[in-house]
Amino acid sequence: MSSTLLEVTRAAHEEVERLERLIVKDLQNEPTSNKDRLFQSHRVRNMIDTITSTTERLVEIYEDKDSARKDEIAALGGQTATGVNVFSAFYDRLKEIREYHRKHPVARVVDANDDVEALLKEEPQIEFSGEEAFGRYLDMHELYHQYVNSKFGEPIEYSAYLDVFSETDKIPRKMKTTRQYREYLENLLEYLIYFFQRTEPLQDLDRIFSKVTNEFEENWATGTVHGWENVNQENGHAPTQHTAIDLDYYSTIEELIEVGPERLKEALAALGLKTGGTVQQRAERLFLTKHTPLEKLDKKHFIKGARGLENNGVAAAPQEGNLKQENLKEVALMEAKMNRLCDLLDETIVRTKDNIVKKQALTYEEIEAEREEEETQEDSESEDDEQQIYNPLKLPMGWDGKPIPYWLYKLHGLGQEFKCEICGNYSYWGRRAFERHFKEWRHQHGMRCLGIPNTKNFNEITSIEEAKELWKKIQQRQGVNKWRPDLEEEYEDKEGNIYNKKTYTDLQRQGLI
Repeated sequence: MSSTLLEVTRAAHEEVERLERLIVKDLQNEPTSNKDRLFQSHRVRNMIDTITSTTERLVEIYEDKDSARKDEIAALGGQTATGVNVFSAFYDRLKEIREYHRKHPVARVVDANDDVEALLKEEPQIEFSGEEAFGRYLDMHELYHQYVNSKFGEPIEYSAYLDVFSETDKIPRKMKTTRQYREYLENLLEYLIYFFQRTEPLQDLDRIFSKVTNEFEENWATGTVHGWENVNQENGHAPTQHTAIDLDYYSTIEELIEVGPERLKEALAALGLKTGGTVQQRAERLFLTKHTPLEKLDKKHFIKGARGLENNGVAAAPQEGNLKQENLKEVALMEAKMNRLCDLLDETIVRTKDNIVKKQALTYEEIEAEREEEETQEDSESEDDEQQIYNPLKLPMGWDGKPIPYWLYKLHGLGQEFKCEICGNYSYWGRRAFERHFKEWRHQHGMRCLGIPNTKNFNEITSIEEAKELWKKIQQRQGVNKWRPDLEEEYEDKEGNIYNKKTYTDLQRQGLI
């Protein structure tokens, strides 16, 4: 049944559509923890890879390079070598179907929806070290030891290394030409790529690196790569107009000597000739090239192994310089890719450094206990999120994230809002909080600004106008001069004890409160 090419094509299309629906359904579920997010991303990544491989197989079938699909379609129409016989093709296919069901009598149609839930709960195998804590932190200890034991590195702590490993511009350019630095940079880039692929499987790393490479090529051509500015001139590969000397302007060796020893040395090196000797010898050696082609000069004038490598007479020294420059370009490109990955993993790097600093103050037992606590906390959070909180009365939430009991809500009047104009229209929720606020600093400050003493007479008074009217009535009843603030104005200490002003001042002077 499934051996026919058309059946393979139909099954492939069905598989692609089924995986597309699974991806949509999986992405509709919001992950509750970092572990669930990684599992979801890797599941989607695996399904995308399967879709890609299946689609490539379909493209090969539709291209039909061996004409197998064309022949099978013709056979369905009854076309044979002897002619067209539709009924013969029909009965042959019917016989094939009956034979298949005779050999497989218990075969049944499998519903693709049966295993949807199992696929969405699948946990792909992701390799992380214990230090990486399932993608939360970086594990760069091997790279750290490689750095501190190298000539370009420095003896620093691991936490400090996490700050400086991406700052390659601080390493001298002379050290970057060594094999040791190249191997270190390759290992560093390889680890960051591997970690990024495990933690962000849905990111298109090839597209990211392609953009980095294009920007790098443009900056390299103009000599503006960060940390590699004017690399050509610094390595002695300056353009020809700055190193070559036009000998047509010089008729004698004495005139050529006036150019100077450094300029003569650069011109000889550009042609692959020996650069040693006195100024006189350098000038004589360079003056020979005025009337004699390079390929006809005696080999004693060339650097060892330089002559004969190219048919057009170009020396080997520039070739070696070009090879060296290409190596430097590769190193610079790796640095650019590494810096881009560091930008993408910036939060992880900061989190890793904070974790290392925190672990330095803990013992091994405390570190293990904290790790177990984090794992159990993630599991409990995911379980709590799955349970929907039932709160039809819209009760306030308690300390445990659940609604408080209804009797407690009614007892304390937590659903009632009390506003106090004297406190600046501040809201107090519940009767108990409202009664206590008359002794708090906010209400006392408001009464003091109104010029009214904060006494028991003004309890339950929240309006400024009511407080002023009551104060006028008290003054009229007792007289203005009868107000004795030393005895009637109240003060409260830290323990909640109430004193009049005179007693409070005396105790404060004695240092008792």
